[in-house]
Amino acid sequence: MRVLAFFVMVCCWCVCGLVHAGQAAQVAPGNAADAAPLRLGVVGLTHGHVEGLLWQSTQRSDLQIVGVYEPDAELFARLAKKYAIAPEKHFTDLRAMLAATKPEAVSVMGAIADHRTAVEACAPLGVHMLVEKPLAFDAGDAHAMAALARQHGVHLLTNYETTWYASVREAKRLASEAGLAPVRKMVFRHGHKGPQEIGCNQDFLRWLTDPDKNGGGAVVDFGCYGILLATWLREGERPQRVVATASTLKPSVYPRVDDDATITLVYPDATAVVQASWAWTHDNKEMDLHTEGGSLHAGKWNALTIRKPDQPAQTIEPPALPASTRDEWTYFRSVVRGTCEVDPLTALDINVIVAEVLDEARAQIAAAKAARASAQPANTKPTHTKPAVAQP
Repeated sequence: MRVLAFFVMVCCWCVCGLVHAGQAAQVAPGNAADAAPLRLGVVGLTHGHVEGLLWQSTQRSDLQIVGVYEPDAELFARLAKKYAIAPEKHFTDLRAMLAATKPEAVSVMGAIADHRTAVEACAPLGVHMLVEKPLAFDAGDAHAMAALARQHGVHLLTNYETTWYASVREAKRLASEAGLAPVRKMVFRHGHKGPQEIGCNQDFLRWLTDPDKNGGGAVVDFGCYGILLATWLREGERPQRVVATASTLKPSVYPRVDDDATITLVYPDATAVVQASWAWTHDNKEMDLHTEGGSLHAGKWNALTIRKPDQPAQTIEPPALPASTRDEWTYFRSVVRGTCEVDPLTALDINVIVAEVLDEARAQIAAAKAARASAQPANTKPTHTKPAVAQP
């Protein structure tokens, strides 16, 4: 079943690539330089999403993988065979890959904790970067990475699947219209059955379930989605208060990290509830916006409904996204070539805020865990004291 689940997952990446890459790969060049494929380096091969990139690079003319940094020679050999990557493109030293292949940009496909190392190598060489979500789980890393990107004038963008959902874009637009605005409550549900349950490979699982490499479990892996979307909906506003809890519902599967977390973001006139879990019954990427005049439900890709008071829900067909934002690789190439603006959902400033909020959430979770550990032993019966009586 695990093999079948992995096969289904890879097929989903491929189908998404076919749907979104077909028209997007046909870039209308303004000059010869614009027509050339993006010279892309790959930094790490342990992220499960890397197979989507490798497959797309075999299908489209606007991407050219010029080099791959991956210390694990066996992992490289396995994927190189599958996606016809020439052996001479493999490097076990990141700086050597950058020096030899001179990519315009890189896709960072390793552990979240390694993002900073990639930026430290790439930014001084003027190499643009797209990292998989989140930018960082540690605010210190996020600030250092942002400083390097600004200092060297390079793009440092963060990729989330929901960035390419037309439903999310249209929901934000509708929520700002008269008759609906303002938004009072935001609810975000992101996650799936669990990385092991859906068949993620061992190279991915090894760091995804390592608190030092990933910063946590579901709280980082999927908590970042809701934090990003709430911050975007609030036009970059930081929450006044963050309240976070996390649990490990399946300790035999995930003994080192949480697999279920809830993060509440408190704003002056609204609340956001971020539900991140590796314990959903299905793949879950949903957003609900409850406004003064109704509610909006944005599901995956184009799924969008609106419900006004005392009325049944109505389905809405959101307008198609601009050609430059139909998938991450078309978008990344367009930004690097200067043919489209940086989209707010991928931008550096907002993703630094996400790292700051994740830091606060993880700190609260760690403090609660430490408090429980320092409490009386579980085999000790609790001491009951007579409650104090309030004096008149």
